[in-house]
Amino acid sequence: MPPGDPYEALRALSDNISFTRPSPLEMAQIARGIGLEHFKPIAPPPQEAVPRWRRFAEGLRHSKTRDAEVIHHHYDVSNTFYEWVLGPSMTYTCAVYPDADASLEVAQENKYRLIFEKLRLQPGDRLLDIGCGWGGMVRYAARHGVKVIGATLSAEQAQWAQRAIVDEGLGDLAEVRHSDYRDVAESGFDAVSSIGLTEHIGVSNYPAYFSFMRDKLRDGGLMLNHSITRPGNTGSNKAGAFIDRYVFPDGELTGAGTIISKIQDVGGLEVLHEENIREHYAMTLRDWNANLVEHWDEAVAEVGEGTARLWGLYMAGCRIGFDRNIIQLHHVLASKLGPGGKSTLPLRPWWTP
Repeated sequence: MPPGDPYEALRALSDNISFTRPSPLEMAQIARGIGLEHFKPIAPPPQEAVPRWRRFAEGLRHSKTRDAEVIHHHYDVSNTFYEWVLGPSMTYTCAVYPDADASLEVAQENKYRLIFEKLRLQPGDRLLDIGCGWGGMVRYAARHGVKVIGATLSAEQAQWAQRAIVDEGLGDLAEVRHSDYRDVAESGFDAVSSIGLTEHIGVSNYPAYFSFMRDKLRDGGLMLNHSITRPGNTGSNKAGAFIDRYVFPDGELTGAGTIISKIQDVGGLEVLHEENIREHYAMTLRDWNANLVEHWDEAVAEVGEGTARLWGLYMAGCRIGFDRNIIQLHHVLASKLGPGGKSTLPLRPWWTP
């Protein structure tokens, strides 16, 4: 098993044991099959999140202050490290593969194309991209003549994105702000996109979150919510102890049905379409792990072996989750209706799958 991709070891574990505690004989057989060296413990990486009881004292869950700390913890690891793992697109969200043999870069470009088309964006339109990451959607839309504002709580993401905007000559159309999305004052946008932000919001904050998106749109404008979900809508929303402690503090996941219901409940929004692309995320994670394997020595030199192994484990584990329908990825498209429920949209879907 190469460093940076423990997928086969994790799959063997999940294939050979139940979710009850295995017997000593079962564990011995599994260890021999996988290799004892893969069970060697490593020291906690420096990116381990502060224990919950200390974090709580530093801000209420999903307050602006605490959300900023959580985003800093996860995303301000190292832009160079993310370049090794994510590849040239610097896109840390699910790609959409046009075919099984497509490269990661082709699939990420295709994802942005799909969202752009779903939002019916045209040259001269205005887009707000909240939780914009390194500005992939911002730059894609600007390259197609759309005026875009992106917002991210990560200072390193904003710095990287602004430099990329300048390098591409898109400064007249695109801007990425180091800002909480809730502090964006402009409104009247033709479209709002949220690509991978919902997981950080907290389910109790969905009404305010979707109301914000609605209020930023002009009548007839479109919003698209791209987020990881659970396959059901009951049970705990917590992302899990490992992810909460090491990767995504305060992360919460719920079902697509809950997300759709919350969008409908805020009023003034009509859900038009939703789709589940979970298998595409398994493929995306496969390719991120492959990038980490290819650049293992550079990644370790940049962030240390503990952090590099943590990310390999996290991505491989999530890949199994998407493989086995433990988690999903949903697009939900909605429109802000005009007075009297008026819609000006085509009668059938207008985008290319």
